[in-house]
Amino acid sequence: MLTIGAVIAAAAQVRAQLVSGIEVVVHDSIVTRQEVDAMTAQAADVLWRQYRSQPEVLAKKVAEARNDNLEELLERQLILRDFKTGYNFQVDVVEKEIQKEIDKEIQDEIRVGYNGSRIALLQTLQARGITYEKHRQQIHDKIIISFLRQKNISSEIIVSPHKVEVYYQSHLDEFKVKDEAKLRMIVLKNPLESDTARVEKLAEEIRTKLKDGATFAEMATIHSEGSQRNQGGDMGWAELEGLSKGLRDMAEKLQPGQHSGVTSRSAGDDYWVCDYENGRPVAGRHYATDPVSKKESLVEEKQFSTAVAAADLPAPQEFYLMQVEDKRAAHYKPLNTVRDQIEKDFLDQEQRRLKKQWIERLKKKTFVRYF
Repeated sequence: MLTIGAVIAAAAQVRAQLVSGIEVVVHDSIVTRQEVDAMTAQAADVLWRQYRSQPEVLAKKVAEARNDNLEELLERQLILRDFKTGYNFQVDVVEKEIQKEIDKEIQDEIRVGYNGSRIALLQTLQARGITYEKHRQQIHDKIIISFLRQKNISSEIIVSPHKVEVYYQSHLDEFKVKDEAKLRMIVLKNPLESDTARVEKLAEEIRTKLKDGATFAEMATIHSEGSQRNQGGDMGWAELEGLSKGLRDMAEKLQPGQHSGVTSRSAGDDYWVCDYENGRPVAGRHYATDPVSKKESLVEEKQFSTAVAAADLPAPQEFYLMQVEDKRAAHYKPLNTVRDQIEKDFLDQEQRRLKKQWIERLKKKTFVRYF
């Protein structure tokens, strides 16, 4: 958290700093640096975990998050200011309705979140450094902001079917699905090099049972240590290009209904995938990952006529068997399966446009000053 705090502070220095800690003035209200930093802290934590090895990228991402939060806090003040000036002629009536809604929301909060205990709510607020009155004010502002957003950003925007169809036809590449395979996997971990013979023997026993009629799903449920064990090893439909190259090459060779033999993979981005027969590797494929593009490529293939020939291979990290249940060639998603998403994207785009126009109007009629 100290590191995160330092990153936030560094990002904040992009702006001119005031001793008072004011970021922006909106008429007679202010947004403070403390408010912006508090709002950014959680995002900064996530960004730090993601970009901690790239300090320049981290600082840029945190600065962007901080700027977005500053604008959101500014927008809140603009909207609250618009409520005060736009509804002053009936403020008493509106406030009575808002207070009723606040009472209802707090009652629901106590019932659902605190098992009906008002004391528990008060204790939680105290632990957060928030008074009950401040809590009510936060709900009050949230209700106002929600109401005015709904009023000024219509949720009843109509997207014509023709517009959706035109977009679909002119953006077909967005809906292209590459070659896919429906896969099941049995994964056997090999954490210790000394366990290799035991794990490989278990894999061979599973393969024998499959030949004798056991179902792949049954064997996966019993033996697999992969995350899909409880689903019988079912990985669902996967684009072949999205698999590691070692798995992709296996899947491409198998026909629907076929399963592989026993296969192993070593650890790391520079790894070997080996095929086993009678307890030893008989063939291997060496893959490497480009450190810049992250693209994997097949470096070499080898056949191992004896156990000695495979002696220098890196230790297997895991063994697995793969079954291809079905395959689908590259195709375009039908319009009826993507229509709802296209409509939603149009709605989101239009709502963002309307919101931007609304906020710009509020800025023009309100004194706003950044520091």
